[in-house]
Amino acid sequence: MSSVQPGDDTPISEPDDVHVGHVKEYAAGVPAVAVALARGMEQMGPLRTARTLSKLNQRNGFDCPGCAWPETPGHRKHAEFCENGAKAVAEEATRRRVTPEFFATHSVADLRERSGYWLSQQGRLTHPVYLAPGDTHYRPVTWAQADRIIADEFAAMSTPDEAVFYTSGRTSNEAAFVYQLFARSVGTNNLPDCSNMCHESSGAALGASIGIGKGSVTVPDLEAADLIIIAGQNPGTNHPRMLSTLEKAKHNGARIVAINPLPEAGLMRFKDPQKIGGVVGHGVKLTDEFLQIRLGGDMALFRGVARLLLDAERSAPGSVFDAEFLEERCAGVDDYLRLLDDVDFDEILAATGLTYEAISDLADAVARSERIVLCWAMGLTQHRHSVATIGEGTNVLLLRGMIGKPGAGLCPVRGHSNVQGDRTMGIFEKMPEWFLAAQDAEFGIVSPREHGYDTVASIGAMGRGEVRLFVAMGGNFVAAAPDTEATRSALARCALTVQISTKLNESHVATGRAALILPTLGRTDKDVIGGVAQQVSVEDSMSVVHLSRGSLPPASSELRSEVAIVCDLATAVLGDDHAVPWQRLRGDYDAIRDHISRVIPGFEDFNIRVRMSDGFVLPHPPRDLREFTTPNKRANFAANPLEWVDVPEGRLILQTLRSHDQYNTTIYGHDDRYRGIKGNRRVIMMNPDDIAAFGLRAGQQVDIVSEFTGAGSEASGPNDTGAGSEASGPNDTGAGSEASGLQERRVSGFEIVEYSTPRGNAAAYYPETNPLVPLGSVAKGSNTPVSKAVVIRLEPATT
Repeated sequence: MSSVQPGDDTPISEPDDVHVGHVKEYAAGVPAVAVALARGMEQMGPLRTARTLSKLNQRNGFDCPGCAWPETPGHRKHAEFCENGAKAVAEEATRRRVTPEFFATHSVADLRERSGYWLSQQGRLTHPVYLAPGDTHYRPVTWAQADRIIADEFAAMSTPDEAVFYTSGRTSNEAAFVYQLFARSVGTNNLPDCSNMCHESSGAALGASIGIGKGSVTVPDLEAADLIIIAGQNPGTNHPRMLSTLEKAKHNGARIVAINPLPEAGLMRFKDPQKIGGVVGHGVKLTDEFLQIRLGGDMALFRGVARLLLDAERSAPGSVFDAEFLEERCAGVDDYLRLLDDVDFDEILAATGLTYEAISDLADAVARSERIVLCWAMGLTQHRHSVATIGEGTNVLLLRGMIGKPGAGLCPVRGHSNVQGDRTMGIFEKMPEWFLAAQDAEFGIVSPREHGYDTVASIGAMGRGEVRLFVAMGGNFVAAAPDTEATRSALARCALTVQISTKLNESHVATGRAALILPTLGRTDKDVIGGVAQQVSVEDSMSVVHLSRGSLPPASSELRSEVAIVCDLATAVLGDDHAVPWQRLRGDYDAIRDHISRVIPGFEDFNIRVRMSDGFVLPHPPRDLREFTTPNKRANFAANPLEWVDVPEGRLILQTLRSHDQYNTTIYGHDDRYRGIKGNRRVIMMNPDDIAAFGLRAGQQVDIVSEFTGAGSEASGPNDTGAGSEASGPNDTGAGSEASGLQERRVSGFEIVEYSTPRGNAAAYYPETNPLVPLGSVAKGSNTPVSKAVVIRLEPATT
């Protein structure tokens, strides 16, 4: 197989002038197929494209490295992928290579001047490389040398809590399990992950309400629902395969209500390119009602709906509430109903920006429907009051008894493939005692019990000089984290940063005093150890666990699997005589699964059940038995004071979001086809009336300045055995944060684009606007960065 080397001068498109066209009124269709095939041809060539896409999400193939949306049980299409899934595969299975010669040509200083897009387009990493203290270039090292460098760093620590182990959601179950096992064998619970920055609020809210931080529905439930509420989610870009499920639900008679600040194409109409009607017809209208809500107004909407349900129940007792379910299965009902009696609809209307009629129509639909599913994503999870908002949405479903019945339930739509599985495997800074005790008994180790650092707390600890070693299993930490400059400065204070990666990204040039890049296999690659082909497993967004098998030859013979990298490192650090048989686990993933089966409930007979054609579904007591694993064994109503986001005079509230040509921090191109924005990502989308009111004009270049005065983050860490208390200020968590008073952050050179968004609200792409999100601005109860409610002002561009 030929590959493209750095010297081939492969053209990499750079940002151009912004071109604003028509906003698309539908998702997918023929253009999606054309784009997917074009990206495949560009990165992989025709044969490799056919070979990989034919295996994508198939039973004997590999799981998509993009989103975690599940397949329909018992039925898979010949093309079981979406446009963005095809892009993700093309990026990973590319023929382009980053060799030691590349690093000899490009200094770290040179690479720091390049965009994240340019870095990712260089191709797959092929060799371990090391940036020594004071050196200018990464230089090749052997795997044994890399392991020794890291082991020496562990030996220099005064406490194991000077190490941080970050995880990306792409990591397999097997790799995640041995990774957390290594961290706890070393003696720390510092296990931040990407979930801390996205659905942590969902886990916190659902854990308190129903006892398990996972959704309670399956694909068949969605297909059988008669009302689907989609709040703060853009499935057309972020979870495109969900559109096929929604199409089937519509065919079965479902009513779909979309709640979002922007009218996204994927919420409106779907043209399935695998059907005649999606190629030559108009496709299927998905949304029956679109509620264009103000940023942060969802809690108020849910409370207003709940109040109207209460009024309807009082008018006709027994006609709306599920009285038996509330009496036998729930707690906190009376306290919550007293809150509803105090609802002021003037406040509800001000918070949401919606009409009373729109809220009343939604309440009527909820009251009449027999099977309701509530879906949400980061539009709900990245606010200061996100946990309370999700709790409020859960309350609405509890009033109607919509938990533990077919066609009904809660559906947090998680983004990254296997992010849910990583948490199941123990990637969490405060795993419960039952997990730690079971793992200790299985391996004969003693896991630490003190809670570790989450993502925000890790950045704070690094910024204070309390972390020597930062290890990242996948991902692009510096681009995903908030407060980019503070994060970069924090990493620079580490003695050593280690990135286990498939491709080059910004985190490889945001280094500690020394840095290692360790190249690993991707989902598409064959994983052969000792002549034996290995298989990994993943858990999708609906708790289905299944196998994934790569089929492509690795980009280099130097690549190692994530499992092998962790097990070799553990051997180097802990020794050959450690209680955990690291080298046996390295060469036999079935052995890892056998251990998992004895540590984690629901994984009994793991190796047998995961080899079934569609894998197996993990138990979910609220869904399966209407049993709740909360301390009081009941579903708990959340009774929180109403919160919403007010717009200060002369300011806007900014949400950061993805374009259609990216997945998480990976940028595939500079266009956002569905929103009609092409050529450049440095734009800010504003309501035309706001543009006029501020004396601005469409096309004008501006700087965006964020403003923040807050209490800081929940800075739980190794010395805090509780769930985390709110810190006294940003100084407790951030590198370079102001100790008190107004904090400001600035990004420059953004072009104003007229767009349909509520007055007072604006939108711009991340990671370009992540520098505006202060490290201390986090959700209460989850410590998730508040990326959907950033107070900003606009100034004429300075550059």
